[in-house]
Amino acid sequence: MTSRMIAGGLLTGILIAVPATAQRSPVAVPANLPPGVMALACAPYAALSVPEMPLRVTGGQAAIVRQNYAPGDLITINAGSQNGIEVGQEFYTRQLQILHKRAVSADTPATVRTTGWLRVYAVDDEMSLATVTHACGEIAVGDYLEPFVLPTLPVISTDRTKPERDNYGRVLTGSDNRRVFGRGDHFLLDRGADYGITPGAQFVLYRDKQVDGNFLYDLGEAVAVSVAENTATLQVTVSRDAIMAGDYVAIRPPREDGAN
Repeated sequence: MTSRMIAGGLLTGILIAVPATAQRSPVAVPANLPPGVMALACAPYAALSVPEMPLRVTGGQAAIVRQNYAPGDLITINAGSQNGIEVGQEFYTRQLQILHKRAVSADTPATVRTTGWLRVYAVDDEMSLATVTHACGEIAVGDYLEPFVLPTLPVISTDRTKPERDNYGRVLTGSDNRRVFGRGDHFLLDRGADYGITPGAQFVLYRDKQVDGNFLYDLGEAVAVSVAENTATLQVTVSRDAIMAGDYVAIRPPREDGAN
């Protein structure tokens, strides 16, 4: 017998020990989770290098071979007790999305798409079963895992300072390498803490119509919901027209004492 067959038999033994209905367990929805927190947990972020991906989704417990999974499904992951996996642990499921097959770098970041999260249900030595507790999109075979920690919503200032001019960042992409955004959508910005951006910072979005003698067109507004060293994730709060990759992003700087 192959090691895969043996491992499959061991996990089958685990399932036999519980009711048959456990092969599709009830969806576990976090209690009293605000919609904003749920949206932020599903938001994309930028990767400036290829992340380590030792833990992955390898399949599921179903009568047919499937590539995608939804809340309530039992899926397998390629690690067990020998790797420190324990029943009850929770993980995000992620996908690394690379635009045009470019090398991932600070100049050409990739998008990390969060597809959902799961809770470990049963553990073997080298493999485990987990229940999909929430799906942001399609959870697929090959998705990699990262520890699950609920994000904290930023405190958004009510100050409306004038946006900085001639110091613009640029809209990058979003989940699935999206390049067009509207109100409520998340997108990546090509600036982060290195430019003094903090969670809750506010921005005005502009487009250069490439017409001489015209002002930049005011597209809408956004707020920083998560910030890394060189990138940030922004959520569109006001959209007067479609916001597109390449549009300008101007920060509303923190108010100085006595400033208007």
